[in-house]
Amino acid sequence: MLLAFTSSAWAGDIGVADLPREAQATLGRIHAGGPHPYARDGTVFRNRERLLPERRAGYYREYTVRTPGARDRGARRIVAGKEGEFYYTDDHYRSFRRIRE
Repeated sequence: MLLAFTSSAWAGDIGVADLPREAQATLGRIHAGGPHPYARDGTVFRNRERLLPERRAGYYREYTVRTPGARDRGARRIVAGKEGEFYYTDDHYRSFRRIRE
């Protein structure tokens, strides 16, 4: 499948081993079905920025990646698609990297 991303939004792929350890832990919890520590984990990601491939409403879910020292949820997320694809953002949806597993 060809993915169309704007050059400023698409930061390429990233391997699991290259993710921050907090993102690796979040990905592990997603695969395990939880538990998820943040109330908004697993909520629908609407792709309002239109940076990920267009899909029907409800296709994507978002999960918080803990940011050490942050007093709130921070900017890091993993977005999961229903077909098993995962995307990582460390700048609150301004850019994404597809996670290679």
